[in-house]
Amino acid sequence: MNSRTHALLERHPCYTEAARADVGRMHLAVAPKCNLGCRYCERAIGDRAERMGGPGSATRVLTPPEAAERVDKLVAEGWLRVVGIAGPGEPLANTATVETFRLIHATHPDLVLCMSTNGLLLESALPNLLEAGLRSLTITINTTQRETAARLYAWAVIEGRRLYGPEAADEVLTRQWSGLAAAAEAGLLVKVNSVLVPGLNEADLQAVARRAAAFGAHRHNIMPLIPRGRMRGWRAPTGRELEKVRLECEPWLSQFRACSQCRADVIAPPLGAKGVLRCGVCV
Repeated sequence: MNSRTHALLERHPCYTEAARADVGRMHLAVAPKCNLGCRYCERAIGDRAERMGGPGSATRVLTPPEAAERVDKLVAEGWLRVVGIAGPGEPLANTATVETFRLIHATHPDLVLCMSTNGLLLESALPNLLEAGLRSLTITINTTQRETAARLYAWAVIEGRRLYGPEAADEVLTRQWSGLAAAAEAGLLVKVNSVLVPGLNEADLQAVARRAAAFGAHRHNIMPLIPRGRMRGWRAPTGRELEKVRLECEPWLSQFRACSQCRADVIAPPLGAKGVLRCGVCV
């Protein structure tokens, strides 16, 4: 890891918990479309988002100019350092993502731009993302196993075709790992997110951590399943189960334990020296 990437790692609140004390961040909900049918996902926009919360939810979808204007207003308050796009769908399935990054980077080149992706389009999108100022990203990878992937993902849209079952699983895994490798090679700060689904992928996550580290990832964030979508009837892991898997993965890749599974439109000012949120709203 070069000195620039290490400095960004230490100052990014989604990679290093201590950075939350004085680094503010926001998500821009500009990406409603998705190309992967994650069985644990449920998108919500509008009133339902207020009730549901968490990933995939946003009060409304912004246009790129609206998003850039929102950034301008928060930059004027003096605390914003990181701007991310994490949905409420898949950022790279929406042309608005790169357009939004370009607008923000042209006006505020010192802001850290980041993105959360399922990785299916990452490798091909990298040149445009780098040109638009992207410096860090998160890739959600839940397994290295074809059989597990076929149970986690109901479908995937690949080059205009909707695939199912093992065929979809093969494409998802191939594209996720090639995207991660390309992003790390390009010098981006890379975190891997994994959703822990009890009884399905807990035995797979050590392999995810080991392979992600070998491919150049810098952090691993194992998140508990939120029972919703097609997995509404599944149970969330206990805190003990979650920590057990994190400890098993930590020898391979440093674990991030402060994820709050944010909405796609979260605004998170610095917590302050005592870890007290000064103000925080979702818009």
